[in-house]
Amino acid sequence: MFLAAVAVAAACSPPARSPAAVAAVPSSGSPSLLAPGEEKFLANVRQLTFGGQNAEAYWSADGTKIIFQSNDEGRLPCDQIFVMNADGSHKRMVSNGKGKTTCSYFFPSGERILYGSTFRAGEACPPPPDRSRGYVWALDDYDIYTAKPDGSDLRALFSSPAYDAEATVSRDGRKIVFTSARDGDLEIYSMNADGSGVTRLTRTPGYDGGPFYSYDGRKIVYRADHPKTPEDLALNRENLARGSYAPKGLEIRVMNADGSGDHAVTSNGAANFAPYFFPDGKRIIYSSNAGDSKGRDFELYVVNADGTNPTRVTFSPEFDGFPMFNSDGTRLVFASNRNGKQPRETNIFVADWIGN
Repeated sequence: MFLAAVAVAAACSPPARSPAAVAAVPSSGSPSLLAPGEEKFLANVRQLTFGGQNAEAYWSADGTKIIFQSNDEGRLPCDQIFVMNADGSHKRMVSNGKGKTTCSYFFPSGERILYGSTFRAGEACPPPPDRSRGYVWALDDYDIYTAKPDGSDLRALFSSPAYDAEATVSRDGRKIVFTSARDGDLEIYSMNADGSGVTRLTRTPGYDGGPFYSYDGRKIVYRADHPKTPEDLALNRENLARGSYAPKGLEIRVMNADGSGDHAVTSNGAANFAPYFFPDGKRIIYSSNAGDSKGRDFELYVVNADGTNPTRVTFSPEFDGFPMFNSDGTRLVFASNRNGKQPRETNIFVADWIGN
């Protein structure tokens, strides 16, 4: 029952088509997009994509654009990277249409973008993971690339013969934090913006990933799944050898930018993921299935950075995740199953943040 909606990237097979501009029709703010109870936190909710799987949408530093991954309403065999204006207009694919992509992000200057892609390992979509032994995530051979915002001038920034992805940039543009299996486990690393100075930050067996810097660059918030028994640890190693990871549960953690001071923020045993700092660094917004006994309904929550006062933000009946504030904390972008035309359709939404 774990993370059925979190693994938003569809299974893939043939290669994708060439990059092309795709028209978008932004919706106006509608009360119907706001579930009861959300009016305490959100206003003027707008839907920016309409169909297929769209997720991990993140603002540019100036708040004028959004970068995200999408299968383009099901027209692409696996996810590619798209950029659109903050109102949903001028949606266009900026990755090269080869392989599978994930985890895109703007550099603060707006002059380059960052994302992971498997195209070096193969231009076709990677095969789906073998789930005959249970639910797993595929650890495809991603490398980390940068490009201009239109997708040109593509450059490999970090590469290893293993999973390298989930990269984001500090707000001063000097540092990148990412997840890699280069040392045989899924750990968090930092590097300079040019790919030099790679430094390992986490060392606990299991999964550490989805890292983001605080606005001042002093802290990193991330999600973690650390095996608690010898049996779970052995299974983790067995899956890694097969190029997969079997999620058991995820907790939100915070550490200093150099890896010191690592501590748990959540400890509820649920699937907590996609954490992001408020601009002042005092709180964290994240997605969790803690409120659903069946573990299928993911909602947005806010918690103090010390783990106190977790508060539910969204109340839609299915999935809400991947939240990110704009630079001044007045607007929130997130992915949701709300208002979908088909079951489990995931779209991108923006809202005014009116919570305390």
